[in-house]
Amino acid sequence: MPVIKTGRTHLQDATPIRLGQEFLGYAGQIERSVARVRHAQHELSEVALGGTAVGTGVNTHQKFAAEVCLHLSELNGVKVHETSNHFQAQSTLDSIVETSGVLNTLAVSLMKIANDIRWLGSGPRAGIGEIDLPAVQPGSSIMPGKVNPVIAESVCMVCAQVMGNHTTITVAGQSGNFEINVMMPVAAYNLLQSITLLAAAARNFSQQCITGLKATARGPEMVERGLAICTALAPVIGYDAAADISKQAYKTGKTVREVAREKTQLSEEELARILDPAAITLPGLEGGPAGR
Repeated sequence: MPVIKTGRTHLQDATPIRLGQEFLGYAGQIERSVARVRHAQHELSEVALGGTAVGTGVNTHQKFAAEVCLHLSELNGVKVHETSNHFQAQSTLDSIVETSGVLNTLAVSLMKIANDIRWLGSGPRAGIGEIDLPAVQPGSSIMPGKVNPVIAESVCMVCAQVMGNHTTITVAGQSGNFEINVMMPVAAYNLLQSITLLAAAARNFSQQCITGLKATARGPEMVERGLAICTALAPVIGYDAAADISKQAYKTGKTVREVAREKTQLSEEELARILDPAAITLPGLEGGPAGR
């Protein structure tokens, strides 16, 4: 059964959304990050091996690069190949900078997701409390029974480190002078650390937090009291009238449905159809606001 809750924009109540739709957004971020990483992996497979001193290949055997790349590919299980332009490959770290940028984007996505999870699980009574987070430690040293979002917090710390690593790699990438970039060691160190940290954090986040999340009744309970649900009335009675109903509901503590019942000529059946939260979350389908 779908869990329908209040959406939030600008940290304020917005029109209803399904909890599954929120998580569909998170899944979309990760799916796109995986695609970006795959592309970066392809970029990193091009190596400068064989260019020797300045990219001309002086003093190297003609087949050296191809045969060594083949051997390295078989040895490591990751395909690498000789670059088609030794002069750019040897004097720049562009592919490393790009890869770090992809990891930085992934870190941004993970931090957004982790912070959303923290907020949605905040409370459990004085916060949003729309989801229950798995308890993975005893809790506060001073407050018995308190469950802290430590896994999500650890993800945020990893993401902060990766963002810092990207700054270092960016500086390293622009520090190539003429035919060589001497900052490869620090760039490689930070890139490998970012990969290691993100892999561990993502795995831990999935196994110890995301997998055990449970929806509470708080989200669905608040939908009827939400003010932004008046948005569905706007096409029927006009924006200004709908806004007035929302303001009146907020001022009096009544629901939008109760005020609309008093201030419009809409029947109970019409109000039930127009203010149906399930239909509002799927506006393109028959019965939803856009389908009427």
